[in-house]
Amino acid sequence: MNRFSQRFSKEIPVILRLVAPIVVAQLTITGMSFVDTIMAGQVSPTDLAAVAVAASFMNPVILFIQGILMSVTPLVAYQIGAKRSESAAPLVQQALYISLFLAAVAWLLLYLSPQVFDLMDVDDSLVVLTSRYLVFVSFGLPAFASYQVLRGLNEATSNIKVIMLIGVAGLALNVPVNYAFINGVGPLPAYGGAGCGIATAICNWFMLLVMVVYLKRSSKMARFALFSTLHPLDWASVKRIFSLGLPIGGAIFCEVTLFSMIALLLSPLGANIVAAHQIALNFTSMVFMLPLSIGIALTIRVGHHMGAKNYPDAQAASYSGLIVATAISVITAAITVIFRYEIIAWYTDNMTVAAIAAPLFILAATYQFSDAMQVCCGGALRGYQDTRFVFAITLVSFWPIGLGIGSVLTFKDWITEQPLGVEGFWWAMVLALTTCAIGLFSRLVWASNNPLRLKLVSHHQ
Repeated sequence: MNRFSQRFSKEIPVILRLVAPIVVAQLTITGMSFVDTIMAGQVSPTDLAAVAVAASFMNPVILFIQGILMSVTPLVAYQIGAKRSESAAPLVQQALYISLFLAAVAWLLLYLSPQVFDLMDVDDSLVVLTSRYLVFVSFGLPAFASYQVLRGLNEATSNIKVIMLIGVAGLALNVPVNYAFINGVGPLPAYGGAGCGIATAICNWFMLLVMVVYLKRSSKMARFALFSTLHPLDWASVKRIFSLGLPIGGAIFCEVTLFSMIALLLSPLGANIVAAHQIALNFTSMVFMLPLSIGIALTIRVGHHMGAKNYPDAQAASYSGLIVATAISVITAAITVIFRYEIIAWYTDNMTVAAIAAPLFILAATYQFSDAMQVCCGGALRGYQDTRFVFAITLVSFWPIGLGIGSVLTFKDWITEQPLGVEGFWWAMVLALTTCAIGLFSRLVWASNNPLRLKLVSHHQ
């Protein structure tokens, strides 16, 4: 066995060990949104709609914040790989300052967002419930943002199990707290669907509190001395965090807005079309958690190796992750095609919706390989601290191609003999994700072969 094969055989088991708890942690995040949707829907269709509309305002904002703060993982991983654990505490504290600033900006945006209803013909009861939800959930924003920073610290140390356990605990708490504030228990008034916002805020503060207690008491994390010294605001460090994090947040924002806009643009085609689209999208979003988790694992592994200047190992980690993701995407694509009718039956018994959704599942299977490639390449490039290229490729792939060409294929006959309807957007997503995967893979090959030519933020610390 040559040295390169040895590196592969070493990296693949490590990546697989990281991926399992990351998948669970990611599913707990989507699980909270799922619980909110189910429990609000049990009250009334208006309450369900209020939670869905509030999410359309909230998700792009909080995911943009999360993307910026994801820079903590590769930056701290680099310091750990370089045997400079003492540099982690100042870095994390600067990120915490940033998180509070971002939470304040997000609060303002969510507070003002219901004013959009003044421009639309929306039922007053829906406006009231949505506005209340956004006000309630905004109280949890400082906790949400701060938790993302501390989560990044744990990811950087490959300490994923604690993130998983806290996520599971937060999800378990979400159910009874949702019930209490939706329906009213004892002295608590019944807020309906808006009560989900209170529950989400409480769960965010609970998860942050548990994480802080863990970090203060954990012998494993004691070497970072995270709370022993208060470091003042350092504008140079803040700039470095933003320079790495803003492109990550921008890339996530591009992706989120693409799918949000598609749902809005499809609405004139009718409820059955929108329902079929949402079914296919919801299932593929769950499947996406697997390659996304591999991408997070690659950020950690590549970041460690870059800090230790083990450049061949960083390359081996990148390619090992791609091999694992490719193998998984083949399996999930086959399941998506073979069992598509059974999967659709989980969501609906409406035969019209099922007939529309079935071809979308074929297209969903088509792009799973590209989707896995692009998210894993993006994760590895974060480990290389090469995020601006990721943003540029994502922007071009998702908006001009995904949204632009998708709109043409869906509504116009400029390219095809007749408009393709909902399938037009899905063909465009195949094209967009394939373009993104090719671009990011090409950049990853270059970065892994030329690590000394990368302008690392960590070199300036």
